[in-house]
Amino acid sequence: MVVTEIHRCRKSPYRAILDYRCPDEDIRGVARARALARGRGGLVRTARTAIFVTFAFNGLIVGSWTSRIPAISRQVHAGPGAIGLALLGTSIGLILTAPLAGRLCARFGARPIVVISALGVALVLPLIGLAPSVAVLGGVMFLVGVFIGAMDVSMNIAAVSVVRHLDRPLMPTFHAAFSFGALAGALVAGWLVALGWSPLRHFIAMAALGVVIVLAVARSIPGARPDRHAAARPVGASPIRRPALWLLAAIMLGSAIAEGANGDWSALFLVRQRGIGESSATIGYACFSVAMAVARLLGERWERRWGPYRLLGVCAGVAAIGTFTVVLVPWVPVDYAGFALAGIGLAFCFPISISLAGAAGRRADGSGGEREIGFVTTIAYTGFLAGPPCIGAIAQATNLSVGLAVVGLIITVIVPMVVLSRLAAAREALSLVRVTSAG
Repeated sequence: MVVTEIHRCRKSPYRAILDYRCPDEDIRGVARARALARGRGGLVRTARTAIFVTFAFNGLIVGSWTSRIPAISRQVHAGPGAIGLALLGTSIGLILTAPLAGRLCARFGARPIVVISALGVALVLPLIGLAPSVAVLGGVMFLVGVFIGAMDVSMNIAAVSVVRHLDRPLMPTFHAAFSFGALAGALVAGWLVALGWSPLRHFIAMAALGVVIVLAVARSIPGARPDRHAAARPVGASPIRRPALWLLAAIMLGSAIAEGANGDWSALFLVRQRGIGESSATIGYACFSVAMAVARLLGERWERRWGPYRLLGVCAGVAAIGTFTVVLVPWVPVDYAGFALAGIGLAFCFPISISLAGAAGRRADGSGGEREIGFVTTIAYTGFLAGPPCIGAIAQATNLSVGLAVVGLIITVIVPMVVLSRLAAAREALSLVRVTSAG
């Protein structure tokens, strides 16, 4: 407009700029654009908070019921073996639900799936405290696994949406919320045990709190119903035919096996192989969990500095060093440090791999990735299902040192998997460019 004024009135550029007045419609247009930008920024920040709270709530629920397993075993009059079979229902529910949840999010959007599954797990939780037998407990745990699996996949899909809109690597931060939520759930459970609360009373309180939390953030969760035409245009081949996704799934699988082994066997390893008391042995897993949570809080800064693939590879190496330190150094303080290193190293396998899987399915309009996240998550869940029993069988045949050494080898394999995953992703991107250019 200033240039037009210069030519029309034959003014000098300086005088034209001084004399120029924006038309009313220009002023209104700029104001509308700024207001829209501020509104979108506020909405995305609100969505980020809602997703953070959802991850924390998920961890709170998991930490609450896992911490009451001893009381639940007394409630159903079952030993460790029978309780293990009942808890297997959770893993089965997770594996069966994950791929379905991805498809439901692609069709209906992530928000309704997050809300329904979160309310579902909150309402099913008190049934654990009512289970009279191992068989009933197994059925209830299957339902818990179904809702937790749907919630896990859908909230990660919603989180990927926030990451895209903000263009910030926030996935480790969201997963840090889960870690701290689980830690808070365990601490609250210990406090309520000291107060003499039964599992049923505890779980009813958690359910009521959960319903309030979900209803408070429901409208702010991103992932409304997607455009039908966009959802019908998947990016690239089916996930099962994409090597890059298989490699990301393998990274998550190895991480799941290692996390499960640390959760299930670290305390027993310290008791049997190092000869310390049970109370001191629990410090090993506490070091692992706290180190993982803190590392995830720093994940955005580290990922910006090093990039996702380099961060994955370096941290996998750190986790392997930590695990082999635990196995090879028979000194308890060093073992605690080794568990902490393993927690730091494994902190990013899940969040970064999920983010990369979502990016592999991103469409031109910024949507997509639901199928890919559901695919890699389904494979990763098998690690939680099969990992601890396999490590236990190895330990039964030899000892827990050998079992954890196998875990260290599995973590070591993650490093070349990261390199191969990066190469496969680059090849897929190049092929997509060639196809687009040819079209």
